[in-house]
Amino acid sequence: MAEKRLKKREEAALEDTWAIEDLYRDDKEWEKDYKKLEEAIGRLAEYQGRLGESAGILLAMQRTCDELNMLAEKVYVYAGQKLHENTDNGIYQNLSSRAQGLLVKLSQAQAYIEPEILGLAEGTIEKFLEENGELLAYRQHFENMIRQKEHVLDREREELLAAVGELAEGPKDIFTMFNNADIRFPEIEGEDGEPVEVTHGRYQTLLQSSSRNVRRDAFCALYGVYGKYRNTLAAIYRANVKQEVFQARVRKYGSDLEAALDGSHIPVSVYDHLIEAVHEYLPQMHRYVELRKKLLGVDELHMYDLYVPVVKDQGQRISYEKAKEMVLEGLRPMGEEYVGLLKKGFSSRWIDVYENQGKKSGAYSWGAYGTHPYVLLNYQENLNNVFTLAHEMGHALHSWYSDANQPYVYAGYKIFVAEVASTCNEALLIHHLIETTEDAGQKAYLVNYFLEQFRTTLFRQTMFAEFEKVTHGLAEQGETLTADRLCEIYYGLNQEYFGKNICVDREIELEWARIPHFYTPFYVYQYATGFSAAIALSRRILEEGESAVKEYQSFLKGGSSRYPLDLLRMAGVDMEQKKPVEDALHVFTQYLDEMERLADNDKV
Repeated sequence: MAEKRLKKREEAALEDTWAIEDLYRDDKEWEKDYKKLEEAIGRLAEYQGRLGESAGILLAMQRTCDELNMLAEKVYVYAGQKLHENTDNGIYQNLSSRAQGLLVKLSQAQAYIEPEILGLAEGTIEKFLEENGELLAYRQHFENMIRQKEHVLDREREELLAAVGELAEGPKDIFTMFNNADIRFPEIEGEDGEPVEVTHGRYQTLLQSSSRNVRRDAFCALYGVYGKYRNTLAAIYRANVKQEVFQARVRKYGSDLEAALDGSHIPVSVYDHLIEAVHEYLPQMHRYVELRKKLLGVDELHMYDLYVPVVKDQGQRISYEKAKEMVLEGLRPMGEEYVGLLKKGFSSRWIDVYENQGKKSGAYSWGAYGTHPYVLLNYQENLNNVFTLAHEMGHALHSWYSDANQPYVYAGYKIFVAEVASTCNEALLIHHLIETTEDAGQKAYLVNYFLEQFRTTLFRQTMFAEFEKVTHGLAEQGETLTADRLCEIYYGLNQEYFGKNICVDREIELEWARIPHFYTPFYVYQYATGFSAAIALSRRILEEGESAVKEYQSFLKGGSSRYPLDLLRMAGVDMEQKKPVEDALHVFTQYLDEMERLADNDKV
């Protein structure tokens, strides 16, 4: 049972905390490595201007980088995780700040490496790879660097672009300050009749209120304020799009979409296929909206009705011990090895389980190469937190497999595949729970939970991605992105995605103005592609068993030793085709059918 008073960190039971001592026994041991790294950074200067001398020099530089980066990662993670145990702790505020500063120095010391390699005569790297077999381990690393050489400018222009880089961050910085520090929303009347101030943090909770008046008032209050600044926000957004278009043109890309995707070697067709496949399944989304309207029992569904639960949480209290059992059972299709690693993580204190005073909020998986991964939770006894446990352990085991099978240079995986393992775990768990639960109300809750994952991740993020593609494309054609034009585009997309069974309130046309991810252009599509890949992979595992698991584990072991699309192909999913997205959307349709059956039988 949860206690009313939050424990202090020192009161937490040892078995409920992560084994931070597996990184460093104590702060004194950390200090030794900190000083060792601080003194060793200067070694990198020995290779500056010499990378074209010989294969041996290039190999020595790369091995030095690996050694120092591994040490830096360990130093940084320990300081960060100790701080996250209690963010009020001044000792670890200091250690974390020092570690961050040292990482900056290391980054600066390595800044010459890529430009110098790209400045070598054509064929030099290939010649070195032939001369020195030990250097072959870095082939993919160098090839990925050289692959983008045609988009690297001469030294003078690169220095100029670097100098104006801070200016390019201006729109994002302005939006961040406005959205986080300056904007204020009015108070509305809460469920209890008392005034409640609308904030970014409270907004989602208010939209889940059982009171329709609260939902409507919060919705109108939020967008009423954004509406007052629509022209300013359009100017900020327009400036950010312009600087992205400029950077892409200077670097000789066909579009800024192409430039954004090239870092992970993703063709624009992947982006286009995602949007095309989702469009084909929009009638199923419209069905879901119609079902939501029916279950809420309203004459007219509004945009502020999209987040209120249509199936009540059954209120089941799930202890952490029970949660671990549920996750282990749900992930049994992954095979004995995977389940064995889960058990090891549970029993070897990979996880910091409960909230305590000052502990960092939320949940994450993190760690340093050479030690096991760590998971931070703030476990509450409900079903959502069971899924969080499965999700974060998906990240953790992806890191474990990658670290165990790849050298340091390839151990980290790209953002494009980062959510695949975590979402695959969730999909397997929810399938198991739906198939095994005998309570119709609980089954309805689970099915609707999964449908909401599809709506908010696959459909909504794709709509965001389409908005970015349209607006950036118009800017490239020379059209001015005024507030009216942006609102027109966004309102039209909402009409298209949600259909005729909902009143698309005019306020929603301003949603583009509050999305921080739009200031990191062409990022959000990866949520939708990662989700699609995970659903497709979970289906393969359930239907094909051991052979699919082995292919999936090859993907987990791959790190960044291959490009993201090639890694997913190893698992049996080709994201250059529409099929994985279509397969995922077919699963959505199947669960929608199930939800309609439950509703028709009065089980919701």
